[in-house]
Amino acid sequence: MSEIKDKLILVVDDENRMINFMRMNLELEGARVISAPNGREALDKAREEMPDVVLLDIMMPGMDGFETLRRLRTFSQVPVLILTAKDDEEDRIKGLELGADDYVGKPFSHRELVSRIRAVLRRHYAPPPTPQTTVKIDDRLTIDFARREVLVNGERVNLRPTEYRLLYHLVQNAGYVMTHEMLLTRVWGPEYRDETHYLRLYVTY
Repeated sequence: MSEIKDKLILVVDDENRMINFMRMNLELEGARVISAPNGREALDKAREEMPDVVLLDIMMPGMDGFETLRRLRTFSQVPVLILTAKDDEEDRIKGLELGADDYVGKPFSHRELVSRIRAVLRRHYAPPPTPQTTVKIDDRLTIDFARREVLVNGERVNLRPTEYRLLYHLVQNAGYVMTHEMLLTRVWGPEYRDETHYLRLYVTY
């Protein structure tokens, strides 16, 4: 069964053609789709409708996608896929740094869009591994996997789900070499085994 079925997806784009394209393809997968033509309306709908995932265009007049994402992250951790130009690496990195969960490069196919959304939903909503153990790394860092807590100098550090999963796999394999492909497959999914920039960015976090 598709992970997209019955999910509420907010599409934010100032081009009706793009909204209609995404709406048609997502509804074919059984999703429910709402839309917003600009950032301000998108923020209102995110508060009121509480979507399961947001597809957010970067290039919009007035409030662009980056500012919309920054404001969205002040009140919601909903998964966000940003829509960027295919070759614009700076936009992709900036979006990830602001809290986007993934990106889709324009122009994109129906299959790529659906695959990316499925992967993000799978990562975001699947229960993380939680062995009943506490790991004391050193005098400063302690990880309580049972409670999903990371403590630095006794203070809790708030990690996003992807950051937590990456830390989990690194700690559980301490002393062993893990390749980029292994980490990307385990944390993001097999579709991402060649996306090494994700790993560099999240290790920096």
